[in-house]
Amino acid sequence: MSVVLITGASSGFGALTAQALARAGHTVYASMRATTGRNAAAVSATAAFARDNNVDLRTIELDVQSQESADAAVAEIVAEHGVLDVLVHNAGHMVTGPTEAFTPEEIADVYDINVLGTQRVNRAALPSMRARGNGLVVWIGSSSTRGGTPPYLGPYFAAKAGMDALAISYAGELARFNIETSIVVPGSFTQGTNHFAHSGRPADQATVDAYEERYGGLMAQVSQRLAELAPPDADVAEVAAAVVRVVETPHGKRPFRVHVDPVDDGSEVVSVVADRIRAEFLTRIGLDDLLHPHN
Repeated sequence: MSVVLITGASSGFGALTAQALARAGHTVYASMRATTGRNAAAVSATAAFARDNNVDLRTIELDVQSQESADAAVAEIVAEHGVLDVLVHNAGHMVTGPTEAFTPEEIADVYDINVLGTQRVNRAALPSMRARGNGLVVWIGSSSTRGGTPPYLGPYFAAKAGMDALAISYAGELARFNIETSIVVPGSFTQGTNHFAHSGRPADQATVDAYEERYGGLMAQVSQRLAELAPPDADVAEVAAAVVRVVETPHGKRPFRVHVDPVDDGSEVVSVVADRIRAEFLTRIGLDDLLHPHN
């Protein structure tokens, strides 16, 4: 069984994945910020789940916007267990609204959470994995990076695309340390997560109002039509189940990318081609050993 750290695990995909991995017998650290503040209820709920299900599921303070916080969380886990086997990058933040209405600083904050946050946690976690010569990094991506992309979600989509590009580069750079990479790609789930309910909004209300004259009610229309496309049995827990399958697949045999997309927005079609081109190109330049983890 593995020791697993999941970022952004107070709710949504993160909480469900933490519970699913713990049920499967792994030691799981569900990380979140403000464990004694606004996420205190999530800490209590996690402890209750662990107690009621007799599983090893723990919470730990980790703010992906702080290198000090990431370093402290990983150091605590490694000190207690000697290893960190699996890192799941799940922390993220969605914003909605006309892209022009967001200030550069607001968009930078979206990047800071969704992209730079993964870099901070990697810098904390990868040294021990590299020293050990083993590990798995799972990235929770988004079908928006290559599939259908409705408007009013531009900063979030751009940040998730940046994270995906970072994940692909890391995959090759970690392969010779015997660290494996898998990218789990959820589609649009309009129920079962707080993505839309907790999404940020731009502060520039004047620009929002100007767009509303031509695009009145657009965000509500996007949400409604995405919900209409999803089959009635679409279950957000399938994302957690996909992560469990990845973690429990033997090392070296894990899929590079897994799509969980009830809406089927076309992302998988594009990703299959893009990932094939990557593999073919690395082979052409004599770096095909970077396609798989090895010592």
